[in-house]
Parts: sequence; C-alpha cells; structure tokens
Amino acid sequence: MSENIIPNEQNAEQQAAAPAVETATPKAPVAKVETAHDDFDWSVDKRNVSSYSKEEKAKYDATYDGTFKVFEENSLLTGTVVGLTNTDVVINIGFKSDGLISLNEFRDLPGLKIGDEVEVLVVEKEDRDGNLHLSRKQARQKRAWEKIVEVYKTGEVVTGTVTSKTKGGLIVDVYGMETFLPGSQIDVKPVTDYDQFVGKTMEFKVVKVNETIRNAVVSHKALIESDIEQQRVDIISKLEKGQVLEGTIKNITDFGAFIDLGGLDGLLYITDISWGRISHPSEVLQMDQKINVVVLDFDDEKRRISLGYKQLTPHPWDTLPATITEGAKVKGKVVNIEDYGAFLEIMPGVEGLVHVSEISWASTPINAKEFFKLGEEYEAVVVTLSKEERKMSLSIKQLTEDPWSTIETKFPVDSRHKGIVKNITPYGVFVELETGIGGMIHISDLSWIKRFNHPSEYTKVGSEIDVVILGIDKENRKLSLGHKQIEEDPWNTFETIFPINSVHEGTVVKKDDKGATVQLQYGLEAYAPARHLRTEDEKPINVEDVKEFMIIEFDRSEKRILVSHTRVWEKAQAEEKQAIVKEKRDEADKTRKAVKNIQGKVEKATLGDLGALAELREKLKQSEGGEEKSAQ
Repeated sequence: MSENIIPNEQNAEQQAAAPAVETATPKAPVAKVETAHDDFDWSVDKRNVSSYSKEEKAKYDATYDGTFKVFEENSLLTGTVVGLTNTDVVINIGFKSDGLISLNEFRDLPGLKIGDEVEVLVVEKEDRDGNLHLSRKQARQKRAWEKIVEVYKTGEVVTGTVTSKTKGGLIVDVYGMETFLPGSQIDVKPVTDYDQFVGKTMEFKVVKVNETIRNAVVSHKALIESDIEQQRVDIISKLEKGQVLEGTIKNITDFGAFIDLGGLDGLLYITDISWGRISHPSEVLQMDQKINVVVLDFDDEKRRISLGYKQLTPHPWDTLPATITEGAKVKGKVVNIEDYGAFLEIMPGVEGLVHVSEISWASTPINAKEFFKLGEEYEAVVVTLSKEERKMSLSIKQLTEDPWSTIETKFPVDSRHKGIVKNITPYGVFVELETGIGGMIHISDLSWIKRFNHPSEYTKVGSEIDVVILGIDKENRKLSLGHKQIEEDPWNTFETIFPINSVHEGTVVKKDDKGATVQLQYGLEAYAPARHLRTEDEKPINVEDVKEFMIIEFDRSEKRILVSHTRVWEKAQAEEKQAIVKEKRDEADKTRKAVKNIQGKVEKATLGDLGALAELREKLKQSEGGEEKSAQ
C-alpha cells in the first residue's frame, strides 16, 4: 500500500514544481479557466486509499507491530482457547492467525472451555498451507522431559502411573511422558506378575536419562532400598551372635534361603535348616513363610548375616533315645552313598555308617553304590556308638548268624557241592556256595586234561559248577575249591595208554611259530615243537590236519606230553634200512654156511670118498628145494 502511495506523492510534488521549470522567454499572462474537476483531490489513488506521510506511516507501523508477539519455532507458549469444534481446538497465541490443535490432545482435560489457557509448542509458524502449526502433546512432552532431567539431577522423587506392560518391565507415565521401569527395579524381591502393577500410581526415582533419544529409566526399588538402608543400619547396630530374630522367607535357592529381617537380608544355608539331611530347602521352607532364626555370624563391612534355623532345637544326638545302644536293632533310610559304604538316617540328625565289610558275610567285594539306593530303608544292628563324637557304625550282615562259625561242619574238606560262578579272574573262578560262603577254583584245578589261557574259556558268570572242598582258611574266610577233583586223575591211566615211542593219531588244533597243540584220544592235548612238525615230503602241517604223532615225552607230575610227527617217518625209514641190512646179513650168513659145508665135503673127497661128496650135493639140493617150498 505504501509503495503505491509514495509515487503519487512524488507526482504531486512534481506537478507542483512543474511551473518553475519554464524557459526564460517572457510570455503574456494567460487567464485561468475553471472546470468541473478543479475541486478533485488528486492525493487519493484509484483504490480510494489515502496516502500517509512518512511520519504517519512510521507511527502506524509501530502501532501495528506492537499487537503481535515475537517467538521462534519449537518454543513453548501459553495460548488461550478461543474456539471449540467437534474435532479441533482453536488456540490464540497472539500471532497474526490462530492455530488448530486436534481435540485428541486434550483428552486429559474433559472440562476444556473457551477462555482456558493451555501450554502449546510452536511446531511451524507457517506450514505449506500457510497455517500456524501448534501441538499441545509435544509441549507436554518437552515440558515433561525438562522436568525429568531436572529431577534426575536433583534426585527428587516423582509420581507416575503404570500404563502398560512391555518386554522386561513396565511403561510408566511421568509428567505425561512415557518412561521405562525394568522388572528388576520394581521391588527388592523378584516380581513375576507384572500385570498386578498396571494402572497403579506409585513413586519413582529417575535413575537414567538419554538426552539423545529422550529416554528415561525409573526405579521403584531404589526408593525401597533407600528406606531399607536406614533400617539396615539400625538392625546391624543392634545385632549380636545368638540373637533370635523373626524374618520372612524372601527367596529360596539350591544352597539355602534368603530371610528378610525387616529391611536387611540374611542367608540361611541349607546345612543350617535341619539337623537331618535335605536335598533342597523347599522340603522344609516355603516362600513368604515367617520363621524365627538365630544369628550365627555377621560382617559389618560386607553386611552379611549368617542365620540358623535348626539351632533353635536341641541336637538329636543330645536327646538320643535310651533304646539305641550297641547291639540294638534299628531302622534307617539311606541318605548318602559313598564307595566305602552307606549312611542310614536313624532319626533326623542321627546317622550311622554301614561299611561295605558289614553288608554281607561273603568275602567277595561289594560295590556300595550298586547295593544301596537313596531313600531305601534297611534294618541294621548298632555295632559301635559314641554320643560324644556323634558317630555310629551299623551292620546288616550281623542280623544273621555268621556262616563261618560252623564252616567245618557244613563244608568239610573233600565234600562235594554245587555253586554259582560269581566272578572270573585271569587266575581263577570265584564260586558262591551259599550266602556268605564262597571260594576260588584255581585255573589249574578246572580240568585234568585241558590247559586254559583264561577261565572264561571254560565257564561264565552265573553258571552252576560242581566243586570239591580242597581246603578251609577260617581266619581269612576263604575256601580252596577244585572242579577237576570231581573225577579221578586220569593221568595214571594215560601213562599206560601213551607210553614213550608209541604212535597215535592226532589233530592239530592250534599252531604258532614255536610249535603246535595236538589233540589226542580222550580229549588229551599234547605239544609238538616246530622241529618235530617236519614232514617226509617237506609239506607244512596246518590246523585241523590229522597226522600220526609219536610220544617223545610224558611228564605225569606236570601233566605235559610232547609229541613228534617227524619221528614217526624217521623211525619208519630207519626200520626199513634195518630190514634191508638184516636181509643182506642173513643171506651172507647162509652163503657162509653153505661154503663151510662145501669146504667140509671137499676135504672128505680129497681123502678119496668122492661118492660121499656126490651124495652130499644131492641132499643139499633137496634141502634147498624144501626151503624154497616152505618160503612159498
């Protein structure tokens, strides 16, 4: 408007000064002619707006600008409600235009009316549509954040309302802003049900803020702890060992229970809960249970208090019934098992040990962990008892008579019995004849005939076997048993059946570089050294080959027989050679005799008895002919 006015003023001034700009040539005066437009005000423009002088214009501009407030975007202002619609609230903040805010941002003010003042945030002076953009929600959040940061620095307690549950905790409305309450910061004791806190208004302490993302963490536990801290100081200052206090079970763990003593926690170890053995504190205690406990020890600096529960009752050993004496029969439950035995709980806090040697009269080792089971009940006899040392030894085997007291009567030497194989070792077999009575068969006493590398080649655990009592060691509770003694020693007969140099058919059952094991008749086994396995045709002898073998050694005491296949064919060859030599020798003898006879006859002929010589020749021919016939 002012720009249009100024040019008009200049035109008027120019028009007024125009007559002064004339040539110096004098002219004759002109008479003025009046018209109908002479009275028109040329200072008014075509829009019918009057022009102002500079002074007036400056005066009016100052008055106009004074009616508006100066502010920046993102600033907080107090506005006045000047209008209400079904969806919006019209707010006047002294700007050239009013702002609209959604009615949803005033849900916490149900009685809002025209004339009420509210705090708003200037988001934009002019949005893309030229409107003033205000927000009450953002104003509340900004103001809330400023307050939260302030109370965080000062440590002031704030009041908030739990609005909802979220992962790991709760959402709390503080000053209209959402903050996070971790589950661990709700209470000093663990909380599992978060829903019970939704909708509650509580006091909190701001424990953490993040300026960058405008996030705050609050804690209700911190307020409780601050109250408890003073209580702790008061309690610890009055603590004494042996003092009995009432407490509430706050938490139960595998190793004990935490007791709330009214602002101070104490630990009740599992070993101080009961005089008897328990596997878990929950067997005796329950959450939130009120109990009396005694102070066993405490540390002022570390603020640790050790509590006892069982100490409030007398030790069971001090009130042991008079009926429990040495030799008495008692019943107990297995509460602990070790390699050396098992502990039976006779009554809570009173235990006795059953050593592995007191389980059975048998001399065979017993594994306690295989024999006993936790929780099982056993009857036993009290062997030793010491109330001073609080120790008791028990015996299960002494519930029955010691079978070894009459061992000579029931199992005399040379008597025959049946038993069960209980164990096998490289050197023998352990056999149980009856409960508590057993002995060992040495590997050499399993068979008269066979030699075993291991007893398992002959029998197995659980098998029944016939035995003969060879000896009794009552002091060490051992029996010497034999199995082969069930039958007579066959080696007396074998000595006549298998004399030295006799030849027998045998089967090779085992072979190595040193020789071979040969099975002969009657299941008897012999050994052939490698040098005695050479065959006449130089072919090897293999397992399962059947050959003739000669007995070259028979040791009855050592139950050992050595045989040779080589000697068999070597002997045959020798005999054949001897037969040839003998035959030649016999022929030579015959020739020699014939020559002698001829010589004798020749001597007679030289004496002139030639006729007798002829007669002798004839007889010789006849005799030779007769021998040939007899030979045929």
